[in-house]
Amino acid sequence: MRRRRIILLLSMALACIVASTRSAVAAERFITVASTTSTENSGLFQFLLPLFQRDTGIEVRVVAVGTGQAIALAQRGDADVLFVHHKPSEEQFVAEGFGVARFDVMYNDFVVVGPRADPAGVHGMTDVVAALTKIAAAHAPFVSRGDDSGTHKLELSLWQAAGVDVAAASGTWYREAGAGMGATLNTASGLEAYSLTDRGTWLSFTNRGNLAILVEGDRRLLNQYGVILVNPAKYPHVKATDGQTFIDWLLSDKGQQAIAAFRVAGEQAFFPNAQKRGS
Repeated sequence: MRRRRIILLLSMALACIVASTRSAVAAERFITVASTTSTENSGLFQFLLPLFQRDTGIEVRVVAVGTGQAIALAQRGDADVLFVHHKPSEEQFVAEGFGVARFDVMYNDFVVVGPRADPAGVHGMTDVVAALTKIAAAHAPFVSRGDDSGTHKLELSLWQAAGVDVAAASGTWYREAGAGMGATLNTASGLEAYSLTDRGTWLSFTNRGNLAILVEGDRRLLNQYGVILVNPAKYPHVKATDGQTFIDWLLSDKGQQAIAAFRVAGEQAFFPNAQKRGS
């Protein structure tokens, strides 16, 4: 009787150990996604990732930084998936062998915000380069992210198109926050300055003060997002299967519908435009 009891207790203990191990393994099934502050600040990930985890059992841990920093992180093999918004840099990332393939996922747009008093007189303009030219001519305060993000890269290209040397103006009317979009908008709000922001972050930003959208609608303000699996041939530790599962889910009808369903203050923040793999 005693021997049978000992065997039963050992069996129960073994079953508990196995169950605990399985639970720990399941809890550790995760991927790391290097992405942008705009996808994080807008609330998109908080909306999407629980849906993905429910469907797949895979947790997604996001490192939200500027696009340049996210790409650098992925280039070191410190992420499984890259999800950012500067197509030329993304294509270079793949061409240099750091990524497997790039896919469009969704888009929204950028807008120029500024004080309602609008000292540069740009309200209602749809030519963003002409608007920036007027802001520079007026020496009106402008706050840049200054962080090598996708937003910053676009902003610099627009200043270049306007023929404005913002490096020479740095520290005068032109200020670099060296921070994410939310922090940059906070600075712009405090200074009653102009700034360039993605619409998703703007919609979720609550500390607007006297800021309002002043310039929008230029095709050059399109904000396209792409997703890339970090190359497992270059970094064998990359969780390629689970990373690809995340990408496939984003590109699927279910993922695309979830992106379309995400709202900020009642407005659609992102517009899905994925092409399926192999199409």
